[in-house]
Amino acid sequence: MAGPRTRQAHATETRELILSTAERLFAEQGVAAVSNRQISEAAGQANNFAVGYHFGTKTDLVLAIVRRDSPSIERRRMEMLAGLRGSQTLRDWLACLVLPLTEHIASLGSPSWYARFIAQATTDPALRQLVIAETAVSPSMRAVTEGLERLLPVLPADVAAERGDMSRHLIVHVCAERERALQEGATTPRATWEGAAAGLIDALAGLWQAPFTPTD
Repeated sequence: MAGPRTRQAHATETRELILSTAERLFAEQGVAAVSNRQISEAAGQANNFAVGYHFGTKTDLVLAIVRRDSPSIERRRMEMLAGLRGSQTLRDWLACLVLPLTEHIASLGSPSWYARFIAQATTDPALRQLVIAETAVSPSMRAVTEGLERLLPVLPADVAAERGDMSRHLIVHVCAERERALQEGATTPRATWEGAAAGLIDALAGLWQAPFTPTD
């Protein structure tokens, strides 16, 4: 008979297998298109209710995937913030938005599914706000937001909100497209994730410093 440690190790292994399987299926097919039963079957679980047993609802499962990767991204961003020392260069702060994510995805190797999973989750009507809130409230993101606010041009509130949405979409979907292309062996605009990050930072700098057209 298996002891408590063996059972715990098996449960941990099963949870990780379910998380990885769900991330891949959500990335490839979309969150709404994949059932907990499909995930259980794809993960090789004899019990079709394994997902519910280990995680609860599909929303709980999605948040568990986000939280599995968040510590790595948070650690990288905090390390970058520690090196800024009050930098007055906009690109330094924009890099804190981009590099922790691109470095994390690069560390996963290829194929990876995290960027595509986030892209799917943040375009799902039922999950969008939950996933965005989960990533936006971390200590490092609050610090980056405060740093950017000191350096960005003064913009009307609606324009600033619009550009915030644009920035998030740009980062997530450029990373998702690169991740997909790497898996398919397709040509990518930049040879490395480091190069892709530089392109994103350039684009974000241009986006935030661009003039705006009043609509009143």
